[in-house]
Amino acid sequence: MLGDGFLDWLREQDDRTKTGLIAQLEERERALIRHDWPLWRREAQSPPRGAWNCWVICAGRGFGKTRTGAEWVRECAILDPDARIALVAASLGEARSVMVEGESGVLAICPPNYRPFYEPSLKRLTWPNGAMAFLYSAAEPDSLRGPQHSHAWCDEIGKWPGVSGRAEAAWDNLAMGLRLGLYPRVVATTTPRATALVRRLVGEETRGLAHISRGTTYENAANLPPRFVAAIRERYGHTALGRQELDGVLLEEIEGALWTRSLLESCRHEGPSDTLCRVVVGVDPPASDRGDECGIVVCALGASGIAQVLADCSVAKASPERWARAVAEAARGWNADRLVAEANQGGQMVASVLRAADIALPLKLVHASRGKAARAEPVAALYEAGRVRHAGLFAQLEDQLCGLMAGGGYEGPGRSPDRADALVWALSELMLGPPANPRVRQV
Repeated sequence: MLGDGFLDWLREQDDRTKTGLIAQLEERERALIRHDWPLWRREAQSPPRGAWNCWVICAGRGFGKTRTGAEWVRECAILDPDARIALVAASLGEARSVMVEGESGVLAICPPNYRPFYEPSLKRLTWPNGAMAFLYSAAEPDSLRGPQHSHAWCDEIGKWPGVSGRAEAAWDNLAMGLRLGLYPRVVATTTPRATALVRRLVGEETRGLAHISRGTTYENAANLPPRFVAAIRERYGHTALGRQELDGVLLEEIEGALWTRSLLESCRHEGPSDTLCRVVVGVDPPASDRGDECGIVVCALGASGIAQVLADCSVAKASPERWARAVAEAARGWNADRLVAEANQGGQMVASVLRAADIALPLKLVHASRGKAARAEPVAALYEAGRVRHAGLFAQLEDQLCGLMAGGGYEGPGRSPDRADALVWALSELMLGPPANPRVRQV
């Protein structure tokens, strides 16, 4: 079954096909292809097609970043006897223990008959064909000033020491020495952290200076213990830490933002924990049919006087009929008392669309006289005062909140913070408007 023709065909198949067919092989056959990386790697672990200089793999823990980097180094060494490869980690200890000697490191993934000779005292690996790799610490940027390389693998750049700009200095010194061979290249592997270096490289994607591959822990679930996957999903799946460490999302703190990640994390709890007295659905209707979102956020006021964000039911690229139906479903599902909808795009139109969806609740139309960020400032103050809780993780909503700037402006994802605006309308109605007669209710 394992003829060259079959293996060539199998390497070109999609991830699901390859995984399914390899699983059907006998153990003896699997051993024969153990070191055939193109058979095992997923599409997200494949080098970019075409010409590239910098490939950044920014993904969750357990994604297979180390294996991908080590396999790329092996391929470079095999194909180029003159290769001079830099292996750079946060420290020399991590370069040795992870990049070289680790379970997915260079020594482990090379076949016994073509394993490099490792000289720890010289921080050097030498392949049978003459290709060489050298270990460096990003904590010592000047160690990269002078040496020349044809290739480089930089591991966990999000952990590189940022004191006195060491991380960026190490990267810059490395880049200036990447001048051997015809196509000098660097691969950087990291779990996303919003350090200056990581933000810089991710930003270079739009300028064509870096190719970014992204992925999650769960994409590699077939190669991870099921109990581990279940445990981390249960423990971290609904947290900002989980978004970063498992989902591979780069969570940035924008200087001057009204909300911060740490503030939102401190407000989080799982599910309603207070008797709810009043439930409001905030709606920010789309201004056009060009893909704008309709922000739909459900908030409640508890008997303790603390507000809770219960659900983000927002929809994107929706027709008036569809977003009105989504509003109706949110109102019914949470037994809401009132809808609060922005009417700047036409109050009668908004009212008519919602009435057509058979919504019998009281509807309050609000007109925005100030910008979104200005309206959000008093609501952000409620968070600072500990008067708002999030009943779970609302990733897209929270990304928008962290993009609203003090003094005006928006620097978050998308064209407009529609989800955040819906939240602001709902919480303003509950917490900043005239007090309503409370009533104990069940949700």
